[in-house]
Amino acid sequence: MKVLVIEKDQQLAKSIYEYLGCENYRCEVACDISDSWHMIEDSNYDCILLDIDFPNGAGLTFLKQMRKQKKRVGVIIVSERNSLEDKITSLKLGADDYLTKPFHLAELSARIGAIIRRRYMDGDDAIVFKDLKLSALTRSATVGDQEVSLTRTEYKILLFLALNKDRIVSKEEIAEYLSGQSAIYLYNFDVLYTHIKNLKKKLQFMGKHIKAIYAMGYKLSE
Repeated sequence: MKVLVIEKDQQLAKSIYEYLGCENYRCEVACDISDSWHMIEDSNYDCILLDIDFPNGAGLTFLKQMRKQKKRVGVIIVSERNSLEDKITSLKLGADDYLTKPFHLAELSARIGAIIRRRYMDGDDAIVFKDLKLSALTRSATVGDQEVSLTRTEYKILLFLALNKDRIVSKEEIAEYLSGQSAIYLYNFDVLYTHIKNLKKKLQFMGKHIKAIYAMGYKLSE
């Protein structure tokens, strides 16, 4: 999952970046609003953490304009402001959640997880595709009643395919998704091929549903 942190407090941004990285999120940081515009135009994010304490209301203006452009990313406001009015205004402008500073990073991570579940899993803690079930809470996979032992990378690839089921995802998209784990995936698709091969083997009869689309990428489908 890819998260954009728009935070004027650089020390806090660094702490969030490091913590979410350990939670297997891929994080990018913007310390001003103008950079944020370029970043959301160039990349797709699953969640944005938005500090609304920038001067002249720039944070809320960013939120308002982003929603006008129909950006369907989840947004959590992080702010020193604790008034009911600020919270209501932010939610009405399109924020999905509001967290007052200071906060525990574990709570922030849990709220990001909740937004992603609502966005991709209809509020459930798992993605189900035929006999395959991926748990977002335990980060495990089962086929039928049998748990499948996957490496961290294999689980992430399978989750990415499941989140995009019936859609072809390119090798480049998968590599970019994994690059928060190691830059090696950006430069060596042979590593990716090996992971896919092992994944299909471990999933046994469900492995046939991971389909290689010639010259395009992979798709999880019937």
